[in-house]
Amino acid sequence: MRTAFIKALTHVAASDPRITLVVGDLGYSVIEEFARRFPRQFVNAGVAEQNMTGLAAGMALAGRRVFTYSIGNFPTLRCLEQVRNDVCYHGAAVTIVTVGGGFAYGALGASHHATEDIAIMRTLPRMTVVAPGDPVEAGHATYALAEAGGPAYLRLGKAGEPVVHDGPIAFEIGRAITVRGGSDLTLITTGGMLHNVVRARDALATTHRVQARVLSMHSIKPIDREAILAAASETGAIVTVEEHSVIGGLGGAVSEVLAESGVGIPFRRIGIPSAFDTVVGSQEYLRGRHGLTVEGLVPAIEGLLLGARR
Repeated sequence: MRTAFIKALTHVAASDPRITLVVGDLGYSVIEEFARRFPRQFVNAGVAEQNMTGLAAGMALAGRRVFTYSIGNFPTLRCLEQVRNDVCYHGAAVTIVTVGGGFAYGALGASHHATEDIAIMRTLPRMTVVAPGDPVEAGHATYALAEAGGPAYLRLGKAGEPVVHDGPIAFEIGRAITVRGGSDLTLITTGGMLHNVVRARDALATTHRVQARVLSMHSIKPIDREAILAAASETGAIVTVEEHSVIGGLGGAVSEVLAESGVGIPFRRIGIPSAFDTVVGSQEYLRGRHGLTVEGLVPAIEGLLLGARR
């Protein structure tokens, strides 16, 4: 995803001198071409995320469209006060880009696990929150956010994520993408879990003849209320899947829509419990511990379906 992001940003920067990339002394092997081609649109702020965010806000208020870039928690949680007071309060055109959503940096421990970021960022006034599901969505999201301006959060995976979309997509902030059709239930996912969710959906279709609709909810704020309510009325259950805490992220956002609409439908959140994971391991290993692999998702979805049919 990060490669798709920087490719799109480089393309936009070539025609828009306002586009500026500010990094927290990382991203090497990814950012070099941008820095070489656009030295007047690139700043390395060093390992100083609070300063990086304040700098970005000032540049944005002077007319730039700034993208900050760092690992998971660092440009979000470490400098939350600057994001809130400098970027959001002033409506500055700063897009905060993180690489390593969820357990992408699992081997580095809890300090690098980005598992609460969506919940925190979506509470901030004026903040748009986008978590693309594959490299195709990541490229589209970069173009869309560069055009939109305003405070935004772009949550990426790390590298090597599979491409899920095998053709052109209609990408619009605030509009979910229907990846698979179905009427038995709806699987709503965000970020890098899209590939596993599609595989789980296909496994259910093969072994249980369950036809599940899959929605890539790349925009968590604003969220696609119409797609959620259509799923509630047209399918028999809704399951949200995210590599994030079950509190306040995608599952929380979808449940808010359902509760406020008064729709009664079987519903389950699949994600990470509100606890620090003190085990060190690869992303796939940590996903497995929390039921976020295909092998974990299929029985969890089956359990919801069995309960709904009783």
